[in-house]
Amino acid sequence: MATTADTVPPKKKRPRFEPGERLELDAVLAGLVADGWMDQGDANMIHGAASQDTRVTLHPLVMVANQKLQHATEPQLPLTLESLTRWIAEQAGLPYFHIDAMKVDVDKVTQIVSQAYARQYRILPVEVRESVVVIATSEPFDLSWMRDLSQILKRDIKVVISNPLDINRYMLEFYGVSRSIRGAEDSKLRSESERVLNFEQLLELGEAGQLSADDQHVVHIVDWLLQFAFEQRASDIHLEPRRERSKVRFRIDGRLHEVYQMPTSVIAAVTSRIKILGRMDVAEKRRPQDGRIKTRAPTGQEIELRLSTMPTAFGEKCVMRIFDPDVVARGFDKLGFSKREVGIWRNLVERPHGIVLLTGPTGSGKTTTLYSTLKYLARPDINVCTVEDPIEMVSPELNQMQVQRTIGVDFAAGVRTLLRQDPDIIMVGEIRDLDTAQMAIQASLTGHLVLSTLHTNDAPSAIIRLMDLGLPHYLLRGTLTGLVAQRLVRTLCPHCKKDSDISEDRWAALVQNWKIPRPQKISTPGGCTECRRTGYRGRTAIYEMLPIDEAVADAIQPDINHAAITQLAYKRGMRPLRVSAARKVAAGLTTIEEVMRVIPPSPVS
Repeated sequence: MATTADTVPPKKKRPRFEPGERLELDAVLAGLVADGWMDQGDANMIHGAASQDTRVTLHPLVMVANQKLQHATEPQLPLTLESLTRWIAEQAGLPYFHIDAMKVDVDKVTQIVSQAYARQYRILPVEVRESVVVIATSEPFDLSWMRDLSQILKRDIKVVISNPLDINRYMLEFYGVSRSIRGAEDSKLRSESERVLNFEQLLELGEAGQLSADDQHVVHIVDWLLQFAFEQRASDIHLEPRRERSKVRFRIDGRLHEVYQMPTSVIAAVTSRIKILGRMDVAEKRRPQDGRIKTRAPTGQEIELRLSTMPTAFGEKCVMRIFDPDVVARGFDKLGFSKREVGIWRNLVERPHGIVLLTGPTGSGKTTTLYSTLKYLARPDINVCTVEDPIEMVSPELNQMQVQRTIGVDFAAGVRTLLRQDPDIIMVGEIRDLDTAQMAIQASLTGHLVLSTLHTNDAPSAIIRLMDLGLPHYLLRGTLTGLVAQRLVRTLCPHCKKDSDISEDRWAALVQNWKIPRPQKISTPGGCTECRRTGYRGRTAIYEMLPIDEAVADAIQPDINHAAITQLAYKRGMRPLRVSAARKVAAGLTTIEEVMRVIPPSPVS
């Protein structure tokens, strides 16, 4: 029977997919129908649309995925490109491979084959071992290149199947950045003024200087680096110079991951380019500097980066802190507050005066909590002023002041100035010394709400710390209204976490002597492409809240010690960090191992 343009030609008496041939849409549709993934009507519709558009050059799997159809027999499963790629891998009897750009040694894989060769056969090297090269392809039945390439490389070839869009994208990125780095190394744009300050002063004969920060290759490397960091959800970018090969590392969910190595001369030029963008002194390499960049993510969203450089043995180290505006725009429940904690926190920060302190180590999320709180409090009839070092995120709702010690504007001087600016709420970036603490006390006594941070291990320790700075106990009794300690713990990946039993001993090790019911089940990490096989994706905050009521205030005496104030805080209802964390473990948000890694044991009443 004759076929029309709207029907899929029959595939009788021949294999579904021909060895040695590239994937054809007809064969893919016939296979999906035969396996029950798609009904014949949808197959006819896709085939008809492709027949009418002669310009279509998309991979067959991409054409099917673009229709956003559901599985014919399991409607809850969408026909995504990932699921279709897994299906075609099963048809070919080859392993599926999700390309994680952070785990690919770009320098090695781009030396295996040329970009033109990779583009011709739709392949991409993804791993290079001593005797084996792993190559991803989106054409599982066209392996004509495999024997010749194995002979040329004198290594075995392991073929894996990957998403065709990922192969195309990373082919452009990997070869593009590799080409830029090689071009930067070979660049003739050298300048003696750009020489790296290297304390070893190892003389390399023939080297006239370092790369120009304006070289087009360097510009491309910086653009790629920032875009890559945004896509990987990095919170920090570290550029670390070494003698020959320097490191690029990303901090993701609180952990550092090495993502690239490049020549030290290139990393120096990249650092110089970043300093230019951050309006820093490019010529000055002997002292630390701070700066900031405002740019856009691939999604079009504005993102701020805080820059910090410092001289090291092999040149300038640069760290870029990435601030996602979506984080500080979240409600308190999105930050990790429980309903009970939201009520306590609002009661503390909605008072007209007093001092509320957030405590915790560096990187525990204190600044994010403060910014979210200030955005919550900022209204047209409220004057919110901050003094920060540095200003972490510029916000139009706030009046923000930058500490500049070189001209005598420190935290204490900043607070003194803000008191003459008719403020309602004052945020002090950090209380580091007695002068700043005294000015915060003064601001509170004159009828202002003061929010600030302090570096202590728990909430009760803040009282002892302030007294150690030299503040008299009677001033603390009259001004402190609340102390909150916090930490960040990684949350389980929602795509792959699984239920697990928990023994009484493991639960007791977490909660210590606190009487918290043991859950029947807890969640444990799995490992999938969404979380890079770590089992964790994202972070949430754990809080320890100590409102200063009359009983706690009366206990603030010159001879008070940490143990005594902690015991009293527990009696007044304060829940330690471990208890807050245990409730998140019971809710399936994180794990016991993660909590015990981040949160120290707490004293028990």
